[in-house]
Amino acid sequence: MKKILLALVLVFAVSSCFAEESSEDSSDFVMLSEAVPDAILEIRYYSTYNFVGSRINGYEQPVAMLTKEAAKALKAVSDELITKGYRLKIYDAYRPQRAVTHFADWAKDLDDTKMKKYFYPDLDKSVLFDQGYIDYKSGHSRGSTVDLTLFDMNTEKEADMGGTFDFFGPLSHPDYKEITEEQYNNRMILREVMLKHGFKPLATEWWHFTLKDEPYPDTYFNFPVISK
Repeated sequence: MKKILLALVLVFAVSSCFAEESSEDSSDFVMLSEAVPDAILEIRYYSTYNFVGSRINGYEQPVAMLTKEAAKALKAVSDELITKGYRLKIYDAYRPQRAVTHFADWAKDLDDTKMKKYFYPDLDKSVLFDQGYIDYKSGHSRGSTVDLTLFDMNTEKEADMGGTFDFFGPLSHPDYKEITEEQYNNRMILREVMLKHGFKPLATEWWHFTLKDEPYPDTYFNFPVISK
């Protein structure tokens, strides 16, 4: 019986390995500056203002890319929000696997905490893997996930979400209630329109959404973020 169970475990492990694919093919990806021209881009991982504190591997230009399917759905989101007085502001979209590996390598270096006070002031860096803030794989690398917020065209500022992008903690949970009514409502405006147009949310990040019917659910791309 033990031999049978061991064989089943090995078969499952091998099957899991083959279920995931890696790819350098960007042919089904589009630039968001073209597909969603009303969106504002602030690509944080091209800059040094992120939780690592340096430009992230694979971000060769301050541009954003998504699969054609995700970009089409995001254009519908943008069009609806414009009628409500908002524009989308994009922090991140497609993220190459090399960038995810950069995050993981950074997380292992417990002495590098220069951005702690901005992004994880209440956490010891040693818990980032265990608590799910850092992982070796990301849905962003499948090409249909986007991190974004609202830009209020009346105030000409970002809508107040009660917390900043990439903050590690309960404050970032979409349903966090210890914020003002206006801040919570802003989160819900973004969430409701994203869900309406085919995206699904993440329980721990108010800014993070993935296309429900993503075209590459088992493929992790690794080509650089660069203009096509």
